[in-house]
Amino acid sequence: MSTNPQWKSFQPPDTMSQDSAIIDFKPMTSNGKSSQAFNFTNRSTTNSRFGQDFPLLQDKSSSFSNGLYGSSSTTHTNSRFPIGTFSLDSNNMFNSSGDSTLTNNVFSNGNNSSYNDSNSSNLGTRETGIIEKLLHSYGFIQCCERQARLFFHFSQFSGNIEHLKIGDPVEFEMTYDRRTGKPIASAVTKIAPEVVMSEERVTGTVTTEVRGEGSGGDTTGRISYENRGECFFLPYTKDDVEGNVTLRSGDKVSFQIATNNRGNLGACHVRLENPAHPVKYQGVVCSMKESFGFIERADVVKEIFFHFSEAKTKEELRLGDDVEFTIQTRNGKEVACNITRLPPGTVIFEDLKPEVLKGQVLKPLDRGPNARHQTDALPGRIRYRAPDHSEVEISFGDKDQRGDFTLRHGDWVQFKVATDRRDGLNRATHISLLDESFLVSGEKREQGVVASVKEGFGFLKCVEREARLFFHFNEILDVDREVAVNDEYEFTVVQDQTSTFSNSRQSAIRMKWLPHGTVQFETRVENSLTGTVLKEIPPTMWLNRSPTKNQNGEHTPESGLISYQVNGVKKTIAFYSKDCDMKHYPRLGDKIEFNINQVKRNKELIAVDIQVVQQATQTNGIKHRNSNNCQMYQGFVAALKDGFGFIETIQHDKEVFFHFSNFEGDPNSLELGQEVEYNLGSRGNSGTCSSAENVKIIPKGTINLPPVMGDVLDGTVVRPLRSVNPDQTEYSGLIRIKTEDPEEKPMEYEFGIMGLVNKRELLQMGDHVQLQVDSTGRAANIVAVRKKLRATVDAIKGHFGFLAYEVEEGKKLFFHMTEVKDNVNLQVGDTVEFVLVTNHRSGKSSACSVVKVSDVQARPERLISRLRTVSLDDTGPRLMVVRQPKGPDGSKGFSSEARVVRLPGIVVE
Repeated sequence: MSTNPQWKSFQPPDTMSQDSAIIDFKPMTSNGKSSQAFNFTNRSTTNSRFGQDFPLLQDKSSSFSNGLYGSSSTTHTNSRFPIGTFSLDSNNMFNSSGDSTLTNNVFSNGNNSSYNDSNSSNLGTRETGIIEKLLHSYGFIQCCERQARLFFHFSQFSGNIEHLKIGDPVEFEMTYDRRTGKPIASAVTKIAPEVVMSEERVTGTVTTEVRGEGSGGDTTGRISYENRGECFFLPYTKDDVEGNVTLRSGDKVSFQIATNNRGNLGACHVRLENPAHPVKYQGVVCSMKESFGFIERADVVKEIFFHFSEAKTKEELRLGDDVEFTIQTRNGKEVACNITRLPPGTVIFEDLKPEVLKGQVLKPLDRGPNARHQTDALPGRIRYRAPDHSEVEISFGDKDQRGDFTLRHGDWVQFKVATDRRDGLNRATHISLLDESFLVSGEKREQGVVASVKEGFGFLKCVEREARLFFHFNEILDVDREVAVNDEYEFTVVQDQTSTFSNSRQSAIRMKWLPHGTVQFETRVENSLTGTVLKEIPPTMWLNRSPTKNQNGEHTPESGLISYQVNGVKKTIAFYSKDCDMKHYPRLGDKIEFNINQVKRNKELIAVDIQVVQQATQTNGIKHRNSNNCQMYQGFVAALKDGFGFIETIQHDKEVFFHFSNFEGDPNSLELGQEVEYNLGSRGNSGTCSSAENVKIIPKGTINLPPVMGDVLDGTVVRPLRSVNPDQTEYSGLIRIKTEDPEEKPMEYEFGIMGLVNKRELLQMGDHVQLQVDSTGRAANIVAVRKKLRATVDAIKGHFGFLAYEVEEGKKLFFHMTEVKDNVNLQVGDTVEFVLVTNHRSGKSSACSVVKVSDVQARPERLISRLRTVSLDDTGPRLMVVRQPKGPDGSKGFSSEARVVRLPGIVVE
């Protein structure tokens, strides 16, 4: 290169020309420091240009004439500066004042102030040091002139922090932290001795690649650069290349030109712009926005931007897709291009070691509100003992647990070690909690049963507390197990910090599944006791086994009372329906056998495992059932509820209660008005009605109904059936016949369920009806005369729905599917006719006798929207008929005489 005439222009500056359009003068002075601060000749043993020939570069560099540091008053006449053109021009040999010598006044800093003695006196004392450690956002400097190690924040570094490396020499000012008072380094600048670099970036082409160490090739590459028709070849090393890319021959690059104290030019901050032979990279789509996303690269621990338009796939990219791509530099940033999808599992980031290790949690993950501000990707820490018996700490992140359960400091866990292929970093993964953690922590563990399950959360019925306890699915330690009602768990109770409700809400964490039967809400106290029922549970309570609410809104089941003796002492104890046999339920006066348990949560003693030993004899005239004699009765199904129903006696004077458990057959086959056979419970009445057992359906017509005679009469309901109004004492309903003479006493007829034509008709007081009278003087063939209303179906929700008919402000009209005639399948938008019925007790309305009247579909939305846009303004153009159509003879339409019957295939002449 010394024979090249262009390089000769870079000899001492007294013969060098400057082109003001190309040359960018940089400051050539620094604050004076001793040249014995540190020796840079030891750094020239690497393959970097930045040794004795090309020292380390930075954007704001200084040159020194006397060793590394010189006096601030020294005139730097041997300085080099970046040259963009290499032609000599004698007109530019002199400065603006006509002097032929370049002085210090030419070289100014970025603030246009010269580095001279007077200016240096105003600055703080600057020191030198070596970068000892670099972390996420701060680092430490080892001072060269004294035994000190100073902290500095990246915001105090003037330059690109990515160019700063461990071991780099820096210059700084020592100051003190205003908060802690500790000494820190500020105004940190990187020292790059005797290097001048151009500000502007130029483009070129790689002509010689950098060979790797040990390959026997040159560790310095070449970049061709053309300026004003002349071509130059600038050297570079792998340390000059930005990003983790390998340059190939023919690649288009951009760079900055630098020269050192020997006058040699080189390329630095080389950035790949357009590769000649694009290198394929792999990664996984890690995040996606509206039209762009990011790919986690498989070659470096870094994410790269991509736009959806760069995807060369038939289907849209999705999160987690393995992809292959090339890298281009646009606007100074790397972007992924030409993205193609790879088979799942192609991209592997880490290698998982098979060994299962055991360790202790030193720092758990923060699951609280501050977790979103976490900057460390692997904030958790686990300590374990390595095979060489040394203690090792390893990090883990939020995706490394087998589940999102809560970990605490000191927990014993088992895990595996994963090694990242990109940077060789080890981390703990597949972390699961060991049972011995609960023994070490000393935390109080409770037990309970899942009472209800929602989407992602549920509630537990606890052994030791009354209230239901909230839990979230992510606290289940066994992540492979589906949560179901009645599952048994062991857990820890904590204050719920994520709750948006009251701060007093508690929740269950660290939930461990237990085998069925492990959780016991009661403990056995005494066995095999006998007693007598003093108070029985009302049928309305034990038949559906549902608890009631007390004044405080808490659920409390109704209890009965048993009298018994222990060692001659008479005692009483409560019992509940859940501890009784449904088919042999204890009645008042029955002799029973039972055990005694103590409830853990409130220490209450209750009777359990209750068995009837001897039934009490009834004296109310109802025959009881025994093994030799069974009196059977017949009746009609009068009402069906949830789990039970009522039977109307053949005398139509009262109803008999029956539970579905006492029905011989499928309860779903029961219908109103069906004829049934049953026997009464031997223990007689309880409450307002008798109890039926062994209920079964008998063929229709088994019970002879009285014949109906007479004309159709009009009447009004003055008393409904007791199934409609349970508060009334009479069972039968009553209808009063309308009379024309107001002084005439109107006739009244009683009716039951069999008197209704529609057995589902809920006749209420005041309803108008039409009826006939049977031979026994009871109302029959009763039909309600109600106004028919029309509406459209607004919504269907399983066994019920809503009509677009508002009975209250903002509320749609409810109807049940059993009220739909012929079980027609209704759809949203269908038009139906119905009868509006209002319950006088609750005040709620519903639709009955629902009939579908039209299959015509509703108008399409496009037509409705078009009709809305039709203008009704009379001022616009209008279409008017000026002549009505008429026939040939002047009459409207065609005359009937002109139309004759014509047979097919015959032409009428």
